Amino acid sequence: MPIKYYFVMKKDKISLKDIANSLGVSTTLVSLVLNNKGEVHGISKETQAKVIAKAKELNYMPSFMARGLRTGRSFTIGVVVSDISNPFYSRMVRYMEDEASKNGYTLLISSSDESHNKESKLIKMLIDRQVDGLIISSSQPNLSFLSDVEASSIPYVLIDRVFEDNLNVNTISVDNIQGSYKAVEHLVSQGYKKIAMLAVTPIYVSTIRERIDGYLRSVDAFNLEYGSELLVELDFYNLRQSILNIINSMILKPEPEIDAIFAINNNVAVECLKSFKELGIEVPQNLGFISFDDIDLYELTSPSVSAIAQPLETLSTQAVNMIIQNIENKTHEFQQMKLDTELIIRESTLRE
Repeated sequence: MPIKYYFVMKKDKISLKDIANSLGVSTTLVSLVLNNKGEVHGISKETQAKVIAKAKELNYMPSFMARGLRTGRSFTIGVVVSDISNPFYSRMVRYMEDEASKNGYTLLISSSDESHNKESKLIKMLIDRQVDGLIISSSQPNLSFLSDVEASSIPYVLIDRVFEDNLNVNTISVDNIQGSYKAVEHLVSQGYKKIAMLAVTPIYVSTIRERIDGYLRSVDAFNLEYGSELLVELDFYNLRQSILNIINSMILKPEPEIDAIFAINNNVAVECLKSFKELGIEVPQNLGFISFDDIDLYELTSPSVSAIAQPLETLSTQAVNMIIQNIENKTHEFQQMKLDTELIIRESTLRE
């Protein structure tokens, strides 16, 4: 019996026109709905729902290349953070991705590892990739690093880390001074009097500098015992050993020099927790402990860890919305947004 061969023609990619024809509407209407502009152009919710349902039914996949040619945009946003392995930044990027996707954008994400040179190279690479905008959490000491971005005319937003001279820059951050003040105020309410702050290099970064400022203001406001040895600058690249040295010199002695530690971020806090376990320090029996930044781990440790929580989802989504507004409206109005923090009280600071 002869073998019969059947050839199946590959179906062409579904287009906007296919969706429009199947619904009896215009291609323009379909395009507006699928680009999240239906509401603005007065298209009913019922019609929008039908278009979206039909697009899903036909397995429509938008051509970003064609879209880019039509609009002159790549629909990508470049993101530079200082340390993507840090839970704070990994969660930040996750929230950003979700918000960007809702608005038809994708992210190109990179990590500078607190290196000035690497950060500058990453920014240049993203500009060369023709991203439509940039969201940057910078490790630089001043705004001069933005010269390449300014020259490219690409809009940008500085997130988390900002600069004193930022009047002509889009920024979104939290009130770090207020957050530090809350942390020390809570420790004082629990009877702690000798409170050390463990900071980390680089000190000039705004988040570090402002948290130190809040700590010093609260020390003054509550008339706490203070000496320069209570404000410790740890080496970012040698955190563990630096913390072990501090614990040995200030805590593991007949008369400890401090009764509480305020960790300036979650990196420092996690290394402190490891050191406490290694050296047999019981929290809060031997030492009160609080961290700036709240991460999931703090609820799972024993004891659970008190923390200053940043509104991370709001911080991240607002940054994306801010940059998209700049991209799509081509606005030159600069925005500076500062969000409040929240004190989360757990076992590590509570005295019976």
